[in-house]
Amino acid sequence: MSDTLQSDDAIGRRLDFLMQELNREANTLSSKSIDARVTRAAVDLKVLIEQMREQVQNLE
Repeated sequence: MSDTLQSDDAIGRRLDFLMQELNREANTLSSKSIDARVTRAAVDLKVLIEQMREQVQNLE
């Protein structure tokens, strides 16, 4: 993400794609977790990722 943010190119679609991938990783984390704390953290992470995704959809 850091490299994408520093790029001079249009970054909106790339960041949206990265948010999708981060969300998939958070889903995997929560589905494979056997610890309730990790599951809660993964759900919190998914909420944050969705908030970021809403923001990057406004970028070009």
